[in-house]
Amino acid sequence: MECNINANKDRCNCTYEPCPRKGKCCECIAYHLASDELPACAFPADLERTYDRSFNRFLEVVKGRGGKKP
Repeated sequence: MECNINANKDRCNCTYEPCPRKGKCCECIAYHLASDELPACAFPADLERTYDRSFNRFLEVVKGRGGKKP
């Protein structure tokens, strides 16, 4: 499977502009998991901007939305 970076960038909600991993989802996920956090796409836009991408914050988001996708 080939990575479609341009299509991925269109869906990427990361607001960290100098990010070298935009559109490279596998690199992004690996980077964030190594830091014990999740990538921007796991969070709604208003919370993504806080850059708190911790697992705990994700659980708060999911619980607050009744378990529905953020």
